[in-house]
Amino acid sequence: MPPGSCGPPRPVVDSALLAAKIAAVRDATARVRAVLPASGDVFIADRTAREIVTLNLFVAIQACLDLAAHWLADAGWDMPATYADVFGALARHDVIPPELATRLSAAAAFRNLVAHQYGVLDWRRVYALADSDLGDLDVFCATLAGRARDQQ
Repeated sequence: MPPGSCGPPRPVVDSALLAAKIAAVRDATARVRAVLPASGDVFIADRTAREIVTLNLFVAIQACLDLAAHWLADAGWDMPATYADVFGALARHDVIPPELATRLSAAAAFRNLVAHQYGVLDWRRVYALADSDLGDLDVFCATLAGRARDQQ
């Protein structure tokens, strides 16, 4: 750290990239909210809703992972070996709270499950994620946007 500076290095994150990824997350989470049925049973019975929700959860989580990876790279910090660890790395550098990193790591695990084993998804788990955990993606985006504004 240069003499006279304090705190972790401040990455210079591409503002256009940040805005585009945040817009992608917000669009995908809005789509999930728009089509998510009021009950898990209706969700499980509705193939179209399941597919739209699953795809948009995947897109939103992937965009958050992309943002996290860019933030780490732009700061010159080590890139973790797994997606789940990307959020933990941001927490270790005080970019996001540790509790949020833990929850987002679980979302990354869900993303991996969708990417590699679509046929074995637990639709009740997908519904629960869509029904209650979208806020974590929103908080993550707001946190990074706020940090980026603070750097300007």
